[in-house]
Amino acid sequence: MSGKILPKQPEANIGTLGHVDNGKSTIVQAITGIWPARHSEELRRGITIRIGYADAAIYRCPTCEEPFNYTTEEKCSICGSETVFERAISFIDCPGHHSLMVTMLSGAALFDGAVFVVDARHTFPQPQDSEHLQAASIMDIDKVIIAQNKIDVVSRERALQNYHEIREYLKMSKLEDCPIIPISAQHKVGVELLLWAIQKFIPTPFRDLSKPFRMPILRSFDVNPPGTPGNIIRGGVIGGSIVQGKIRVGDEIEIAPGIPLEDKPGSRYESIYTEVVNIKAGGRDVEEAMSGGLTGIETKLDPALTKADAMTGNIAGRPGTLPPTLYDLTLEYTLFKYVVGVKDKMEVTPIADKEPLVLNVYSAVTTGVVAYRTKDRIEINLMRPIVAQPGDKVSISRKIGAGWRLIGYGKIT
Repeated sequence: MSGKILPKQPEANIGTLGHVDNGKSTIVQAITGIWPARHSEELRRGITIRIGYADAAIYRCPTCEEPFNYTTEEKCSICGSETVFERAISFIDCPGHHSLMVTMLSGAALFDGAVFVVDARHTFPQPQDSEHLQAASIMDIDKVIIAQNKIDVVSRERALQNYHEIREYLKMSKLEDCPIIPISAQHKVGVELLLWAIQKFIPTPFRDLSKPFRMPILRSFDVNPPGTPGNIIRGGVIGGSIVQGKIRVGDEIEIAPGIPLEDKPGSRYESIYTEVVNIKAGGRDVEEAMSGGLTGIETKLDPALTKADAMTGNIAGRPGTLPPTLYDLTLEYTLFKYVVGVKDKMEVTPIADKEPLVLNVYSAVTTGVVAYRTKDRIEINLMRPIVAQPGDKVSISRKIGAGWRLIGYGKIT
């Protein structure tokens, strides 16, 4: 998708989680040299609004002592030795603001592990800290590293107090023993320890390359500058993470649900078919890309279809192999005891008939209206269809105040 030219295609996706202003994007920049936010409003406000991304190569110095011997450079800055390439990774930088929770859940669906960023100045957890931790639990993300950021602006006593706040909160959870790495992202202090922890605690998962290609679309672009002559216009670009199989230049792909047949609510959708023109992975053009990491695919699509993330939420795959397009959803669901991420405890009330809900499945975000419910099962009429299959996990949010807040999760039946 973006970044330096790496020795190899990224093989794992590392997400960033945590409350807004904790320094998630700054940590990604400290590691990769890239500010992951691209959107003009993000740059103006200094926060992540859309899903950000950046790639990095991790190297190990064979001379220096572990855990201080990890770097992103080909030469060790401590002893000057040539380093050994370990692996390439992709960072998926998620927004922390509560109003952007549904965007965060879209990115979390592609995580192989996460760096959870904490601001040492504040009592842990802040509202979006607990919300993101709950989301990680829903998505079965159990490979998590805590980055205790901004230790350069607190006393030793406050840093230790914050450490104990984190340990106390995580006690009796599946993240109870996750590592906590002190770091100052602004001054790039502790980066080598964080890279060591990523290597040790977030392994590359098994990828089944024998299965047909499939990629949830996380971003989409029109890469043509305004005024580009028609005879040199490049086709639309889709970006995401390949969850199974591999893709080659020249392959035909199907994108579903695709586009609506009519410009009105409740319209049926049809898949789009196109050809792969170019593939970019690890900051370079490649003939073939495999599962893992972030990948950009240039197609023969009209770029008007892909501009401004218009294809986000679709799934690309080998024609005829994608899960069905669903216009209605049946879920076995579980509600939390309390609404996640609000300052004061608010009990989750039962889901009501005809209640509007927001649902996240892979990179798709859709709204729906409850058509039927029991205490553990709901049927929902979707406003926009999704591509999914039985067993897929779905997060459930309801309108509370000015935003959509996480209240539970379900499994498609």
